[in-house]
Amino acid sequence: MEGNREQFGSKMAAVMALAGSAVGLGNIWRFPYMVGEYGGAIFLIFYLFFSFAISLPVFYAEAIIGKSGKKAAYGSMAALAPGSRWKTVGEICVIACFIITSYYSVVGGWSVDYLIRSCMTGFENLSQEAATGLFGKVSTSVWEPIIMHTVFLALAAIIIRFGIKNGIEKFTKVAMPLLFVLMICIMLFSLSLDGAEGGVRYMLRPDFSKFSPRTLSSALGQSFFSMSLGVGCVLTYSSYMRKEDSLATSGLLTSISDLSFALIAAFVVMPAVFSAGLEPGAGPSLVFESLPYIFAKMGQTLPVISRIVTIFFFLSVFFAALTSLISMFEVCTAHLVEEKHIKRSFASIIVFTGSWLLGIICSLSFGVLGEIKIFGKNIFGFLDMVTSNYLMILGALAFVIFVGWKMGKAEVKEKFTEGGSKLSRLTFNFIYFIIKYVAPVMILAIFISNLI
Repeated sequence: MEGNREQFGSKMAAVMALAGSAVGLGNIWRFPYMVGEYGGAIFLIFYLFFSFAISLPVFYAEAIIGKSGKKAAYGSMAALAPGSRWKTVGEICVIACFIITSYYSVVGGWSVDYLIRSCMTGFENLSQEAATGLFGKVSTSVWEPIIMHTVFLALAAIIIRFGIKNGIEKFTKVAMPLLFVLMICIMLFSLSLDGAEGGVRYMLRPDFSKFSPRTLSSALGQSFFSMSLGVGCVLTYSSYMRKEDSLATSGLLTSISDLSFALIAAFVVMPAVFSAGLEPGAGPSLVFESLPYIFAKMGQTLPVISRIVTIFFFLSVFFAALTSLISMFEVCTAHLVEEKHIKRSFASIIVFTGSWLLGIICSLSFGVLGEIKIFGKNIFGFLDMVTSNYLMILGALAFVIFVGWKMGKAEVKEKFTEGGSKLSRLTFNFIYFIIKYVAPVMILAIFISNLI
């Protein structure tokens, strides 16, 4: 521990926390339907390439700032560039994480709802139309999603209140291995279904006729979104790393964990989709509309196994959502603790209260507030668009520019190779080149693509 500031207890604890931040609904919910919409294997090829060639260097840029500044987003930027306006980037990160925490907890609340349903009655005898109607009922009602949103957000607040070692570290060290085990078990079951081989072929056999420029930007954007880049989560968690912990190793393990989990999720969903004869490009409805129907169809022949698989799946969705939520919650809490000198217990209550209130508005935007439109989107959709398409992108752009052009190369190299192996020293020049020259161009391309 440096001074009175907490640190992760080990390198593996830091990796687990960083992987927990990266592994979330972007892997289970977003990645499978993106694969379905953009041609299966052809999308997967570019996703794999961009994850290591672009997203990993951007991850390193953000982590270098955190490990150098030894504070959360605002404090690190202020410490590394005193007297400048760079600290504004930290402020944007806090605002973005606050907004994401608010609406992300609404989706997390849906996962709690579906987990409870899977434990109580499952989805027996549920038609495809009924599955769609069920999600509409859950998301548009007034009190049910608000109660679940409250429960989900309160769990995150409790974990954050206990701090880094006793809260985040202890939770992620249990949740992450359990999450992987659960998803691997479901994947094995999904691959055993009749007709599952169609989903496997779809994932592994490239169809170049479906390639388009949009495939490139979508693959890069998904890789970016999945790693939780640009909002200070990586920066804040890296600030809790010990001096002897290697950024090079931690980043690589985090990227591999995130990528592996996304692939596992896709091999859970796509074989099941093909087995049920559904459309792989069904879009965002796959998890909360299509999959309950698939589980119901399985239950006609394998009722007990189907119930277990259903519970495991929505338990996985719940854990994935919670590990990501606490990283964004921590960005906001750490800012109040470090910059406003508020005790952690009270800071977590403040973040909970603000996120809870905004989350209620987001939840109601699917129902009674649904007629309120901002640029053609409901309140939830508008906030998601602003954070995912603009604030995250601009934050990441600022981080790579700061590391590549503001910080000295010697300082960047010191933090990147600190506690590392010979490999980290050999790869530094390549990573630095990507951060300084390639990443800014690619991130700007994503931003322009989102504008279009």
